Amino acid sequence: MKFWIGILVILVLISGCGEKSVKMEVKLIENISWEKATFAGGCFWCMEAAFEGIEGVSNVVSGYAGKKGSPTYAEVASGQTKYKEAIQIFFDPQKISYKKLLDLFWKQIDPTDAGGQFVDRGPQYSTAIYYHNETQKKVALQSKKDLEKSRKFIKPIVTEVLPYMYFYLAEDYHQNYSQKRTLQYKVYEKGSGRPQFKKKMWE
Repeated sequence: MKFWIGILVILVLISGCGEKSVKMEVKLIENISWEKATFAGGCFWCMEAAFEGIEGVSNVVSGYAGKKGSPTYAEVASGQTKYKEAIQIFFDPQKISYKKLLDLFWKQIDPTDAGGQFVDRGPQYSTAIYYHNETQKKVALQSKKDLEKSRKFIKPIVTEVLPYMYFYLAEDYHQNYSQKRTLQYKVYEKGSGRPQFKKKMWE
């Protein structure tokens, strides 16, 4: 029940459709076993953009992962809470596996940085994989182990693999930021150092 409530919220926020349209969209996906993946990889604008448009991915939303509460962007950005900026991905496991999502996740971040990500510093920007069930936990731990064995990074991998607790949608202006504010996003992304790091490590 909670899953379908989540789907309804996502559809309303993303599509802005009326009640009738939302019901029609929900009906279309009733027979598909969508799963969720929750990743923290620093700035959620960049993380959201990286997973949008991937085949098998239905929706990607930005938010805050952590304990139960009602966090705001100002509170999380202060670094005084235990929430992390994160994204939640709704995907069809018949089209894309959780492992492939993890492979893409690792290529978006610096997994050796415990103090934040690139220009964004503080615990709210630290990295984590939040598993939703024991299968995801097993796959995530193995994925991290494989990355360590690859010796791609000289420093230790510090990205945490944690049990999923709560995820709260970020304010509306953060959703689809790279599409709604393309120029501002490109300026930020280039200045963050993230694309340069990705190119150096993976291209």
